[in-house]
Amino acid sequence: MATKIRLQRHGRKKRSFFHIVVADSRAPRDGRYIEKLGTYNPITNPATIDIDVNSSVNWLLKGAEPSDTARAILSYKGILYKKHLQVGVNKGSITQEQADAKFAEWALSNEAKVQGKRDKLASEKANKRSEAMKAETAKKNAIAAKVIAKTSELAAETEVATSETAVEEVENAVETVTETAVETPVAEETPATEEAPVAEETPAAEETPATEETSDAGSDAPAE
Repeated sequence: MATKIRLQRHGRKKRSFFHIVVADSRAPRDGRYIEKLGTYNPITNPATIDIDVNSSVNWLLKGAEPSDTARAILSYKGILYKKHLQVGVNKGSITQEQADAKFAEWALSNEAKVQGKRDKLASEKANKRSEAMKAETAKKNAIAAKVIAKTSELAAETEVATSETAVEEVENAVETVTETAVETPVAEETPATEEAPVAEETPAAEETPATEETSDAGSDAPAE
């Protein structure tokens, strides 16, 4: 029986994820399988792969043929490299300890690369978010500046309109007063009353001559 390591699709539309399975090559893609080796989620970045390394190596050594996508996944997780080391162990070229040490060293190196990619993606995401926030702030500031300018313009127009209205009211008031003054007839001047004739001065009473003083008072008096 020819066996294949392939992907079995699950999930809903546009949100798919896959099971990595060992199945008969004659079985339908999403049909029965012999063993489930792991899962593969391509939606995340980087893709999330959870797979049993030792079981996958055993199936490869038994002759299971991986599909193209499954082969790329196995290579990404170092399973093909471990199979190569295990073949060397089986031939006696290296010991099992040496093979395990080499695979552990490769796994650390690969994990560092994956972590570097994660950090790079996180940094790019943070930079994009920061740039988006700066752009949004600049946009808000521009809108605020336009609003302030428009408000100042409207305030100036309102002030000018108020001044013009006040001037028009003053001019209307002046015109009203002028028209009222023109329409009101001026009262005729009344002739001044004739002055009463001044009474003629009465001649002063003539002074009566003073009785002549007797020059010689002693002469008239009787003698004692």
